[in-house]
Amino acid sequence: MTARRLANLLRRAPWLVHIPLRFTRIFHAHVTVGAVGAVFNAHGQLLLVEHVFHPKTPWGLPGGGMDRGETPDETVRRELLEETALPVQIIRPLVIARSHLLPHHLDVAYLCRLPEGDHPIRLSGELLDYRWLAPDAPLPPLSRFHTEVVRLARAAAATSAILD
Repeated sequence: MTARRLANLLRRAPWLVHIPLRFTRIFHAHVTVGAVGAVFNAHGQLLLVEHVFHPKTPWGLPGGGMDRGETPDETVRRELLEETALPVQIIRPLVIARSHLLPHHLDVAYLCRLPEGDHPIRLSGELLDYRWLAPDAPLPPLSRFHTEVVRLARAAAATSAILD
């Protein structure tokens, strides 16, 4: 079958594309994805949260695991809302990294900001505390990934007008 004939067939029946995709998925590696948000408020402060389930480096960025059918940016919005009750605006992705702890896991980080208005924080049962850090404030001990995300987020915030 020529490429043109195949393309015409798929245009008439686009659902046919899903058959080989579902079949090949059986043989592809399973990868999990986590997403975090580097969230800045109107004062240029960065949100850090204390996690219950991170015993070695409890302080870090809010976020969590991607659910089936979700995109990483949807994950960040959902996780921030669930964990802190904060609605966030995503500015842009910051970094995608392979986890040094889990061999088949990717972490995605986003630069985020709070929309205008009053947004009180209500912590979920997964979090113990939170802090808003000034741009030049020292960091508590963070995981390698979160340290890199904070470095990139602070640099992005310093060189752009993300708060406007």
